[in-house]
Amino acid sequence: VDRPDYAVVIAAERDGFHLVDQYRYPIGARRWEFPQGCFPQGRTGTAEELGRAELSEETGLSARSWTALGTLSAWHGASGQEATVFLATDLRTGVPRREHEEQDMRHRWFPRAEFERMVREGAIRDDSTLAAYLLLLLHERAAQ
Repeated sequence: VDRPDYAVVIAAERDGFHLVDQYRYPIGARRWEFPQGCFPQGRTGTAEELGRAELSEETGLSARSWTALGTLSAWHGASGQEATVFLATDLRTGVPRREHEEQDMRHRWFPRAEFERMVREGAIRDDSTLAAYLLLLLHERAAQ
């Protein structure tokens, strides 16, 4: 299955994270996750440019500081698709510019403790979000 690479953005501030919620047709449910996505067909750029675009489009946020945390193999049993994970900090607010299919998307900030509770209780199930959070924890541990 050929799919374009994508970016996952952990937009962090005040010991919490900005998440987006949208309906995911294949599972018939809404899910909270970190902002993520790929370039539209015909558009290209660097992984960081993609991360910046996705964060802005989905949340209206922009960040002054970007840290690449790692790369994930999204579905390595069936696809070569990869995701680059970024930590975005020093955030500024703006207006989302969501794509047509994202018009029902919601954006909200969650304290880290609530995020972790949502993970434990299964409210956050997105594998990219969970793997990105692990990369963040390892990054934070290395910085200590």
